[in-house]
Amino acid sequence: MSARGDAAAAFQFLSRFPVKYSPDFSPELLRRSVVYYPLVGAAIGLSAALGAAAAAWLLPVWPAAVITLILWVGLTGGLHLDGWMDCADALLSYRSRERMLEIMKDSRVGAMGVLACVLLLLLKASLLAALIEGGSYSMLPLLLLPPVWSRWYMVRAMARYPLARGNEGLAASFGGLPARLERRARLSAALLTLAAAAAPLALGAGSGAWPQLAAAAILAPAAAAACGMLAARRIGSRLGGLTGDVYGALGELLETVVLLVLVLLQHNL
Repeated sequence: MSARGDAAAAFQFLSRFPVKYSPDFSPELLRRSVVYYPLVGAAIGLSAALGAAAAAWLLPVWPAAVITLILWVGLTGGLHLDGWMDCADALLSYRSRERMLEIMKDSRVGAMGVLACVLLLLLKASLLAALIEGGSYSMLPLLLLPPVWSRWYMVRAMARYPLARGNEGLAASFGGLPARLERRARLSAALLTLAAAAAPLALGAGSGAWPQLAAAAILAPAAAAACGMLAARRIGSRLGGLTGDVYGALGELLETVVLLVLVLLQHNL
């Protein structure tokens, strides 16, 4: 299988970009495709940045932020939000491990899942509004960082934590993920971060933006790694490992964490 095919599989699996490719999603293909997860994140982030720029040019801050978020969610098909809601229903039920895993398999969404989804989207919308209001168009390329590093950590979680259901479920397709694939995904995320940090300068941000850009390039991966580790360990201790829903929930959590880091940097540097 070519690298092009692996990349196409990653885009089809994680996004709703119109990629014309008909792969057989075998476990081998799914494992190889994880190298391109940060690239999918970059494509989503770039689309969100362009959407934010267009919406902010036409509309006030909050409508622009909500439209940007709608575009962001639409490009993922709500895949990770589904995992976020399932995890909320299970982990906030305070049931036994077996019962929590059953709840996560249930296609219905409970009250905790709905509340968790609403609060997450409100927080994301408010953070996007803060970024749009407090910054300039030239700084919007930093929106690549949340989806890039959240998707990298999903790969890291696949490689480093056991599976809660063993050989059952979609997560089993990623069982035995080689550490070298996680390292390649991390290198890809780092290169994309350098590009995202350099883009504002090319767009006229000015030399005064250097401290914020450098801090973002350093703190975004650090925050994703630290918060991801804490969350994965906590969830893993309760479930006996991770599941596909947990990977999605980690993605949503870390996108929000990195967005928060960007807002803090924008308002303090």
